[in-house]
Amino acid sequence: MLSGSRRRDERELRIVTTQVDFSAPRIAILGGGPGGYEAAMVAASLGAHVTIVERAGLGGSAVLTDVVPSKTLIATADLMTRVGEADELGVKFDGDGTASKPRADLKHINDRVLNLAHGQSEDIRAGLERLGVEIVIGSGKLLDNNTIEVLTIDGTRTIDADAILLAVGAHPRELPTAKPDGERILNWAQIYNLDELPEELIVVGSGVTGAEFASAYNGLGSKVTLISSRDQVLPGEDTDAAKLLEGVFERRGVRVLSKSRANAVERTDDGVKVTLGDGSIVTGTHCLVCVGSIPNTAGIGLEEAGVTLTESGHIKVDGVSRTTAPNIYAAGDCTGVFALASVAAMQGRIAIAHFMGDGVKPLKLNQVASNIFTSPEIASVGVSEADLASGKYQGDVVMLSLLSNARAKMRNTKDGFVKIIARKGSGTVIGGVVVGPNASELIFPISVAVTQKLHVDDVASAFTVYPSLTGSISEAARRLHVHM
Repeated sequence: MLSGSRRRDERELRIVTTQVDFSAPRIAILGGGPGGYEAAMVAASLGAHVTIVERAGLGGSAVLTDVVPSKTLIATADLMTRVGEADELGVKFDGDGTASKPRADLKHINDRVLNLAHGQSEDIRAGLERLGVEIVIGSGKLLDNNTIEVLTIDGTRTIDADAILLAVGAHPRELPTAKPDGERILNWAQIYNLDELPEELIVVGSGVTGAEFASAYNGLGSKVTLISSRDQVLPGEDTDAAKLLEGVFERRGVRVLSKSRANAVERTDDGVKVTLGDGSIVTGTHCLVCVGSIPNTAGIGLEEAGVTLTESGHIKVDGVSRTTAPNIYAAGDCTGVFALASVAAMQGRIAIAHFMGDGVKPLKLNQVASNIFTSPEIASVGVSEADLASGKYQGDVVMLSLLSNARAKMRNTKDGFVKIIARKGSGTVIGGVVVGPNASELIFPISVAVTQKLHVDDVASAFTVYPSLTGSISEAARRLHVHM
């Protein structure tokens, strides 16, 4: 009969033995953002031995400097906007003048933003460690199709793998005539270093990032000027949504300079000045430069390993995330597919499923749902009206303003609409747009309809709560019904 301590020792030995499977496939992941850590979780759950290499912190820029921080900041700005309009709902504040108005404590806001981001990063790390994923903090580069060299604080080590996933992300693009100094001229990774709210913020670039920060800082109380080189803010997005947002910006005091290109940004004694293409000058206290991003693909051995890059420096991948090199996959912003955390995560999961021989479907870009976190939010999925105009698809469109929605009236929501696009003839839902509060949540039923190829009658026949904003989705679907 075994003693208690001996039985315990043998039990622990059996546990260790079952955890180490030297026949398991070895997967190395370079980059700990959504594409990397989601892939690591899937690979570990499928029995692979996984090593993930990350130079900054788990979650990558999406968690530490981009998505999580910006959307946390936006949540505060959105609350301030709603509080500022509370008087129309009969909500009164004690005090007179400025004492009764909300004020943004930017240091407190940014401290919370960064603490939340780092907390989320630690949660991701803990989740990976529970699954047995080996985490290596350092900078990695490919030596060949099966080997990564990592420079850590303790020296250099090599990681051998049967398959490699590249999820190296991207960094803010800089203009040579607008170099960020982290104090007055900023990129989207530096803006959380501010302790005081910019009195006059100039935002260069009217894409998703620029529009979101312009909306957020306007909500926080800054005087915002948005410089757009295009005809509309959010170029490439739904035209009706862009026009609505421009109207909201105008009503809330955001100055939009369309068809204006920033040639240079310079620091002055007490702020910044932006020189436009026509020679005119725009002055402010701070400038945020949002002119896109550059993939982190230089100097990490890609060409030597046979990984083909596009002209923009992104990694070329197919529908299951394979690169042109054997055993090497890629996911996320470094691929240039869609700069969305959800797409990065999907690419990573697809890559692992393909390599491990699990059930896999290629990435379908016409099913991707996205959201722009302005106030109001703008969400879209699938086929757009621009696709219909180009002749790529044939479809019918119904757009309903939220002004007629009972729930919207109760919430004093004045800006927003629901748009559904159905394939002409069949009535299958192929796209949609939602503009309004929580559009990121409201787009989901339309996204399900697009992914599952539901008929507009399928959407219309599902019960919605009354009153609710989703009622407008159901109503739009009903209006697309064709009597047979």
